Amino acid sequence: MTTLFDRYRLGGLDLPNRVVMAPMTRVRAAAGGLATPSMAAYYAQRATAGLIVSEGVQPSPIGQSNPGTPGLHTDEQVAAWRPVTDAVHANGGRIFAQLMHGGRVSHPDTTGLQPVGPSAVAAVGDVFTPNGPRPAPLPRALETSEVPEHARSYADAARRAVDAGFDGVELHGANGYLISQFLSSNANLRTDSYGGPIANRIRFAVEAVAATVDAVGAARTGIRLSPGATFWGVEDTEVPELYAALLAELARFDLAYVHLEATADEDVLIGLRRAWPGILIMNPVVPMGPKQTDRSTADHWLDLGAELISFGRAFVANPDLVERLRTGVPIAPVDPGTYYQGGDAGYLTYPAYQYTA
Repeated sequence: MTTLFDRYRLGGLDLPNRVVMAPMTRVRAAAGGLATPSMAAYYAQRATAGLIVSEGVQPSPIGQSNPGTPGLHTDEQVAAWRPVTDAVHANGGRIFAQLMHGGRVSHPDTTGLQPVGPSAVAAVGDVFTPNGPRPAPLPRALETSEVPEHARSYADAARRAVDAGFDGVELHGANGYLISQFLSSNANLRTDSYGGPIANRIRFAVEAVAATVDAVGAARTGIRLSPGATFWGVEDTEVPELYAALLAELARFDLAYVHLEATADEDVLIGLRRAWPGILIMNPVVPMGPKQTDRSTADHWLDLGAELISFGRAFVANPDLVERLRTGVPIAPVDPGTYYQGGDAGYLTYPAYQYTA
């Protein structure tokens, strides 16, 4: 029987276990989108995960969603990331960079630029800015001629990620950000080759993946998806058909993995597992929902055919999460008030489990 603690071969990487640290925004980057020594310590503390997927990293200035997030579009950012990846590797870990273009989920107060999206439709809710929460602004709809350059921005950032020492990249195609906006039936109202029927709405995602594979290779490329999710007001119609069509196109590339969030009914997710011929990382709970992934939900999805299981919030408060899962010791609770506050408190201050005689 497959367990979380079995070794696994992922592309060119030998993983010591099947536990993945999911990408989580922590807004600890320095000015200019630079990674910091604290970020190096944070990821190195969690290097016993089979694979770490970093927080979302903007591939371009206009792709930045939140203030305080790191980038991979300048030489200075590449240099700042090298101590992070070096620290993870020195501790025996493996790390992919998550490439996240926010699209319409951004604000001029953060970037100095008007956000862009597939259509001039604002996200639902307030976005984070250096001046506090602000209503999501109306994005500028991308011209057809501009769309390919935004697809290529993932590939450009992927090259920089590999130069910075990352083992690969994960395209953020989930949670209402740019790729998800193109997949959406209400954020994407285009009438050109990128909008309308399913074959057109998946085009941007496929082009972004194709460009990234061409840049760094399929074994270094994954994608995260959230079928049926409604983050930032996106809606998908024909969810099983939409994502089955997307996975069929992505299957041509022999990707490192697809990373699915449990944002649809289980029968839909099982159908997508069957439709995807490659490696599946399963995030078994809704991100930021009421439940956290635990050993039982992880085992459930291993039994359903997922090869790897990602854990999010549990890794925030438990740098030694793999060992806690292995031995059954308590999982420490996380303080949500420290998620985005900056500084080392609630970032580097969670200890490993203390055994007593």
